[in-house]
Amino acid sequence: MAALILKFPKLRALRLFTQSLSWTVGGVRFVSGGVGRIEKVLIANRGEIACRVMRTAKKMGVRSVAVYSEADRHAMHVAMADEAYLIGPAASQQSYLSMDKVLDVAKKSGSHAVHPGYGFLSENTEFAEACKQEGIIFIGPPSSAIRDMGIKSTSKYIMAAAGVPIIGGYHGEDQSNERLQAEAAQIGYPVMIKAVRGGGGKGMRIARTDSDFLEQLESARREARKSFNDDVMLVEKFVEDPRHVEVQVFGDQHGNVVYLFERDCSVQRRHQKIIEEAPAPGISAEVRRKLGEAAVKAAKAVNYVGAGTVEFIMDAQHNFYFMEMNTRLQVEHPVSEMITGTDLVEWQLRVAAGERLPLLQDDIILSGHSFEARIYAEDPDNDFLPGAGPLRHLSTPQADAETRVETGVREGDEVSAHYDPMIAKLVVWGRDRSSALKKLRYCLRQYNIVGLHTNIDFLLSLSAHPEFEAGNVTTSFIPQHYAALFPAPQAPSGATLCRAALGLLIRERGRTQEFSHLSADPYSPFGSSSGRRFNILYSRNMTLQVGDKKVDVVVTYNKDGSYTMQIGDEAHHVTGEVKSEGGASFLHCSVNGVESRPKLVIVDNTVHLFSMEGSAAVSVPVPKYLAAVSGSGAQGGAVAPMTGTIEKVMVKVGDQVTAGDPLMVMIAMKMEHTIRAPKSGVIKKVFFREGSQASRHAPLVELEEEEEEEGGEAASQ
Repeated sequence: MAALILKFPKLRALRLFTQSLSWTVGGVRFVSGGVGRIEKVLIANRGEIACRVMRTAKKMGVRSVAVYSEADRHAMHVAMADEAYLIGPAASQQSYLSMDKVLDVAKKSGSHAVHPGYGFLSENTEFAEACKQEGIIFIGPPSSAIRDMGIKSTSKYIMAAAGVPIIGGYHGEDQSNERLQAEAAQIGYPVMIKAVRGGGGKGMRIARTDSDFLEQLESARREARKSFNDDVMLVEKFVEDPRHVEVQVFGDQHGNVVYLFERDCSVQRRHQKIIEEAPAPGISAEVRRKLGEAAVKAAKAVNYVGAGTVEFIMDAQHNFYFMEMNTRLQVEHPVSEMITGTDLVEWQLRVAAGERLPLLQDDIILSGHSFEARIYAEDPDNDFLPGAGPLRHLSTPQADAETRVETGVREGDEVSAHYDPMIAKLVVWGRDRSSALKKLRYCLRQYNIVGLHTNIDFLLSLSAHPEFEAGNVTTSFIPQHYAALFPAPQAPSGATLCRAALGLLIRERGRTQEFSHLSADPYSPFGSSSGRRFNILYSRNMTLQVGDKKVDVVVTYNKDGSYTMQIGDEAHHVTGEVKSEGGASFLHCSVNGVESRPKLVIVDNTVHLFSMEGSAAVSVPVPKYLAAVSGSGAQGGAVAPMTGTIEKVMVKVGDQVTAGDPLMVMIAMKMEHTIRAPKSGVIKKVFFREGSQASRHAPLVELEEEEEEEGGEAASQ
């Protein structure tokens, strides 16, 4: 009996086939054999990727089971799932990384398969093997492939034997500081220090000189232990200004392996990707074919099954060298889907069930160009410091066939300090690179967030840079073009200040009218906000704040309901009203005859204006007697830049430090951050112990400045 698959968007359940025969008619694959069922899949992950897998599972008629930590009790992936189970506290080691808890839920819920997503347990050999022993399908490659490709030193040997180009380095068992430092000197600086089980930029450091090697080594080891519970390192020559080009591969249980073309992920910060595209710009058809064939060769060398990514570094002459293989679905997989018209999560589920690949190599056609921009809760102007907090306002571009918003949060949700700070992935497609890039910038303008710092403005600067537009990208793109990517902040124009003032006036009028409706006296003078006076025009002073500067605005109420706003020597004629459209408020206004309709969001004392020309935030100053005492900790020491765990305390009371000396190491958002002395002095107090939790802006140490030998004045900062 034959079963028709792949062409129907909804199936009652995913069938398992013990196949002995397959054939294709008109592009539709038929299979024969025995039939089993996958009716329920547990997603051993959280956030965006958990929601992504659930959407495809629902499309295929497969029920989804979520697991969640106490911090994620109200998370989007919990709400989307058919069933959800609490598995522990916020710390990932006690929840999402706990194999026993995840497997217990899989058995308790009757799940037939586990999808690990990316990160957490996705590349854990022991977890894949444990699933197999429990009779639960692990949606990923065999544990042997995870082991061989997960240990970077082993993967290099396998790739060299398979004829895949590699770059030289030390991958030995002697992990002493002395041996690793000696190997680094022999390789020649700069060198890359990598955790052999690493990934996602974790456990990676660049040592540029012999003098900083040990510090970078220890930092990489600490981060690797925290992320992978393994601190074995390899040392490789660091190729300056390479491109990061990776190939999406897919294998099935019948020996078939295909590639779905390459992605360029060169633009990175902290060794983590922030914008990806497919296909890679400037790559010839011949190089593209060689990349794909090398990636397939790599996958076949370890009998690979499922979705995987073979990563290469590429030099200016388009020579490429194997870097590593990620034995899971990548964060940036949507760009490959967009240019090939595929659903790789659906492929994962079908291949895990024993089906053959839906398409053969000749059937996979590259069409158009796609970009993915990762939207993070971070402050690019502060070395991309990750942030956490509530999404007070969130609005996104409209999703369609050429625009995807992959997210795991909603307005009102909190970006947790316990996990990765990614808010969403914005994915767009165009018929060519130029049109796709134009669409990306257009959609970024429509992605509006209030409540915490994001990298949206940085992504706009990056995507508009002439060298990025030309496709001239390398892993050094950000430092090379730093000045252009981080321009000095521009003061808002007079027109923008007028719009902000108008927004505040309209809000004030609405509140006054609300008071009037509730008042027993409809003629109360407190129920009018028109500024109407007999025979004279009413004027009032408003003070706005932009950054550290205050701006005085004199507002005159005109008889026709318009306003005249005086800012310095300039007078502006202003009219407008707020209209609600699609759940958002837009300020339809005119300033000196120029019409505009920015999106208006007022949170607390700040007016946020969003438009296709850019965004602006203008505040109403808080009176000093209401303002909280801020910055006091920074005046006499160092403060926590974010909420996190104190991983290491490197000073004690009485220690003398100089500006820039390391004081503590914090772990937040799965990243390690070294807190350094803001000035020279003597440690007077240490407020936190190792393992304790510090809130954002909490004083960490108190520094007492040493007096100068002459004059007795404190050293200047």
